[in-house]
Amino acid sequence: MSNVRTSARSHERLEQVIAVAVESYRAGRGIDSLESAALPNSRKVVEALEHLKHVIYMGFYSTRDLNEANLRHYISEHVYDAFELLVEQIARAVVYRRLRGGSPEEQDVLWSENVVLSVLGRISELRSDLQLDLQAAYDGDPAAESLEEIIFSYPAIEAITCYRIAHEFSLHGTPMIPRIMTEHAHMQTGIDIHPGASIGKAFFIDHGTGVVIGATCEIGDRVKLYQGVTLGALSIPRDQCGSVIRGNKRHPTLEDDVTIYAGATILGGDTVVGRGSVIGGNVWLTESVPPYSRVTYSPPTCSENATQTVTARNAAGQMG
Repeated sequence: MSNVRTSARSHERLEQVIAVAVESYRAGRGIDSLESAALPNSRKVVEALEHLKHVIYMGFYSTRDLNEANLRHYISEHVYDAFELLVEQIARAVVYRRLRGGSPEEQDVLWSENVVLSVLGRISELRSDLQLDLQAAYDGDPAAESLEEIIFSYPAIEAITCYRIAHEFSLHGTPMIPRIMTEHAHMQTGIDIHPGASIGKAFFIDHGTGVVIGATCEIGDRVKLYQGVTLGALSIPRDQCGSVIRGNKRHPTLEDDVTIYAGATILGGDTVVGRGSVIGGNVWLTESVPPYSRVTYSPPTCSENATQTVTARNAAGQMG
């Protein structure tokens, strides 16, 4: 508390401010909900996420000596803690989606348990996928000196790890929790990957700051993005009443072996970047390009407007 003595008149005005604030909660808007106790606790979700990251990268995250004899014990500690936390938080999200408040019922808890068990059952596959992502980072960045350095220091690996975990929950239709996970990574890294996006194997984001990957993106194997890349929606479709139409594919598709350089913007659900293509820096792309294309941006000169050039090549690198 401050040692400064404030006046009685100021306290009277504060009471008026409080009365107005309280009254504003009676308008019946979404922001006026008082059901926060029934909502998932984002801190608990992040805590569970950290437990899962320990399981995936145990040898890198643990502060204790590990060996084959004690590995099961330490993994089980994190698995059980993650299970209990996630079941409660998912059950809260499920009942809130259905009733906008209240306590989870037995059916909500059972559904949540099945989802968490299904995701935990895929830990081995997740670790295999993340090993490929790590190797892609090492192979794609000459500055990387080791896989250990990448795990400890690369923001892209943090974002991709959180995405891959969150995506598993998203596949089960889990409300709210996957987005809490990926938005936590977004705040930590500056990389925004929606958990609904579909991303293939050996994925790498170099540097990463400002990358945005939308909910309906489809990304193939061995794709590499640089900082500032946006894979977004061209426009937001609305119905005759002006309401947003949800569920349509709004974001682009990148086929296998595509590279997108810094600052490029690729928009639209019908936009497909063909296999093996390279999209240059600062390109604005709203149309599909065939496989093995090279798309470049030429800045304007005093006498000419800016231009973009699409060059299509075959798999051997020859002009098509």
